[in-house]
Amino acid sequence: MRVGIGYDVHRLAPERRLVLGGVEIPARQGLIGWSDADVLTHAIIDALLGAAAMGDIGKYFPPGDPQYKDISSLILLDRVRIMLIERGWRVENVDATIVAEQPKLRDYIDGMCCKLAEALGIAAGCVNVKASTSEQLGFAGREEGMVAWAVALITKGD
Repeated sequence: MRVGIGYDVHRLAPERRLVLGGVEIPARQGLIGWSDADVLTHAIIDALLGAAAMGDIGKYFPPGDPQYKDISSLILLDRVRIMLIERGWRVENVDATIVAEQPKLRDYIDGMCCKLAEALGIAAGCVNVKASTSEQLGFAGREEGMVAWAVALITKGD
């Protein structure tokens, strides 16, 4: 068994889509990034890569590379899953937290878990997503950006 932790942060800006865990969420601001800026999925990718001692998201999907412009982060997550399988690893579970003041995410959590689980090839019950605020403290509290943390457990395949 191996465990990895992931972290990601993106700035918020008006007139950007907000995508978290592959789910587009209606919001007055979205996240800025080279891909779809899905901070949650990026943190999960880093947790998985860390667990396998394979580096980080930038090593495989560098910002500025035209092939990743506006790409769905679920596609990147699927590619990481394949890389793990090729090295004999299997994803067991993922637990993640999004830190954001707005919008309220409760109604979107189940959809995020389902989309992430599908991309990972695991049961939806093996993915847990939580949403929290920072009580108006720091950049997330001032609604300048969002943060996500993730932990992942992988095991050697059968």
